[in-house]
Amino acid sequence: MDEIRIDLYSDTHTKPTAEMRRFMSNAEVGDEQQQADPTVNRLVQMVCELLGKEDAIYLPSGTMCNQIAWRVYCRAGDELIMDTTAHTRHFETGGPAALSGAMVFPLEGKRGIFSADQFKAAIRPENRHFPRSRAVLIEQTSNLGGGSIWPLETIREICAIARENGLACHMDGARLLNAVVASGVSAKEYASYFDSVWIDFSKGLGAPVGAALAGSKQFIDEAWRWKHQFGGAMRQAGIIAAGAVYALTHHVERLAEDHENARFLYEGLARIEGIEVDPPQTNMVFFDIAAFGISSERFAGLLAECGLSVSTIGATRVRAVTHLDVTRSHIEEALDIIRKVVAKIKR
Repeated sequence: MDEIRIDLYSDTHTKPTAEMRRFMSNAEVGDEQQQADPTVNRLVQMVCELLGKEDAIYLPSGTMCNQIAWRVYCRAGDELIMDTTAHTRHFETGGPAALSGAMVFPLEGKRGIFSADQFKAAIRPENRHFPRSRAVLIEQTSNLGGGSIWPLETIREICAIARENGLACHMDGARLLNAVVASGVSAKEYASYFDSVWIDFSKGLGAPVGAALAGSKQFIDEAWRWKHQFGGAMRQAGIIAAGAVYALTHHVERLAEDHENARFLYEGLARIEGIEVDPPQTNMVFFDIAAFGISSERFAGLLAECGLSVSTIGATRVRAVTHLDVTRSHIEEALDIIRKVVAKIKR
């Protein structure tokens, strides 16, 4: 097997740039657990300004951001409403049930986006036999929805219904800044409808680790309690927080390059007979190879033998994600590899 030369598996595979590494090595540090790390404090302030929230908390992962939010909002037996594709439902090891005793009510949206009517119908009426509907989750962008962007009007409608019914509104903003760059809607505008929202630094922004959860001072005060309980308190975290500071300063606008490369990849895949490909809205390209009579795992294995890494989503569905470490020439080579593999399969 050849060494992987082109990594389209996920934007979580980005590596910190040389400039980011230098910036991190010079970071001022202190005791983050005591809120005495100056670099973490600087990052928190940047996130508050970006999202228009009173306070924020730096955490090791986006998964912890979600799980802390559920712990703040829920009592055992409460219910969370979200799209059936939501990350917290599939990829956080049953965290809502394990850590908060919460149930999940999944909705069948389109490309990860459900409607206001679907949401309204899912809210439980007051009844001693029913779980209590406690919070609604919107994932921006939707990962399994193909990097799709939630329309602002849909967000407004859903959050208004939530408030009318006493539900908290939470945004999984792992790729929120991809939506910001692609749509032209500011992060502050998107976040304004939510009680809590987080952004990830270790995906398209290219930092090595971390996420930040934001909300009201009361919400963040409570979040600190669960951060400690979940083992998320850190010490001299400024070294890793500096990567996030650098990313917010230098790597947001360049997300447009990832979107352009995803579009270029889509256009190339659309010209390959037998591949059914969804048009991307951000940095993710999903395509189906059922016509070739092989599994997505087998197809990905053949690509890997030629130096190209992709991920698989289902029996015949493949995902390719563009990011900081992928150039236009990488996409051109990736398309050459895919064409050669398809030709080999057909032979």
